[in-house]
Amino acid sequence: MDDLSVKTGKRVVVLGAGSAGTMMVNKLRTRLPDEWQVVAVDRDNAHMYQPGFLFIPVGKYKPSRVVHSRKKYLLPGIDFVEAAVEKVVTAENKVYLSSGQAIEYDYLLIATGTQIRPDLTEGMADGALWFKKVFEFYTYEGSVALRRALEEFEGGKVVVHVTDMPIKCPVAPLELSFLIDDYFRKKRIRHKVDLTYVTPLDGAFSKPVASRELGNLLDDRAIRLRPDFAIDRIDNETQELVGYDGTRIPFDLCITTPLNTGQDYVFASDIGDESGFIPVDKHTLQSTDAPNVFAIGDATNLPTSKAGAVAHFSSEKLIENMVGLMLEGKQPAERFDGHANCFVESGRGQALLLDFNYDTQPLTGTYPLAHVGPMKLLGRSRLNHMGKLAFEKMYWGLLMRNRKNPLPADMQIAGKKWEE
Repeated sequence: MDDLSVKTGKRVVVLGAGSAGTMMVNKLRTRLPDEWQVVAVDRDNAHMYQPGFLFIPVGKYKPSRVVHSRKKYLLPGIDFVEAAVEKVVTAENKVYLSSGQAIEYDYLLIATGTQIRPDLTEGMADGALWFKKVFEFYTYEGSVALRRALEEFEGGKVVVHVTDMPIKCPVAPLELSFLIDDYFRKKRIRHKVDLTYVTPLDGAFSKPVASRELGNLLDDRAIRLRPDFAIDRIDNETQELVGYDGTRIPFDLCITTPLNTGQDYVFASDIGDESGFIPVDKHTLQSTDAPNVFAIGDATNLPTSKAGAVAHFSSEKLIENMVGLMLEGKQPAERFDGHANCFVESGRGQALLLDFNYDTQPLTGTYPLAHVGPMKLLGRSRLNHMGKLAFEKMYWGLLMRNRKNPLPADMQIAGKKWEE
């Protein structure tokens, strides 16, 4: 690899080589002429299949299954730099790395996602119970540790807890609740487990129809719902979640989703908001502060779910906006509508499917074809469950290989049932 501290031609730099970054850097390499240097930067060579973190704790996935090489999925002609980002200075068009190197760019794409911050809640990461009776499952290490804890658990109060929004994959804590219900039933100790879902929202989910359907499912599985809970701290001595209003929720095992923020380097740069996310135009994904900077995926401040599907669908619009500006000077015109969909594991070999965008909440109906489906929206089915499992092959074999996504990037209204 050439010395990237000296820029001798045109260069686009992509920060992050996970889901969104890999898709975009491959698209850019395919669409840009050879005179353009395409550079991907990430802190390591471990590309994690993050949806798999959900299945590790309940024994459905071996931990090694979710780890792949980042380099394996980058097309020839892409320079990969394995180093952490220290900061971005847009006034200089430079990215400063932990290696001491500074990479100059003509265009920059940020795809570094979110990070969990258990250190921002008193008594969480700094408590004696962390990774003993208080766990998270949003990292490889966390999901593996939780797997061991569930194997050893013999009964008591289990709390699945969300600290605050936004979080990566907002339905994942709900999914884990349903899978844990299944897990303890198969171990024949469900009658010994008091399972509670604790959320800062006023219901099971943020959208009314989906919240109703998911709330009904919690009732069906005898999982208690504790809404409107704003956590202040974890009391490690009494083993309780403590709310700002003084409410206490006891536990024998707590599975928490800590606060999510942008990456550390964003706070040290001039590109992020107070939570470390990149402010962008929600339709074009162009930075609102620097016209030669774009962002995609969980790293952005888009008013939609931080979910892989958002990155998948928005990448189809973003590539046109970036290439048009880079090669022809065209202002971004392709508009992303906030389309997101996700399978929600409901246990017992079934799943639900959500499909929505900026303007339309998740509704019941069929997907992807109106009245035909074959998948049900917000309805439990075996086919939806199979679809979620099949997505793993689609992820590695299609999306990460720069092969076209067969699903339309824009949300389709046909097939959805409207309610007052």
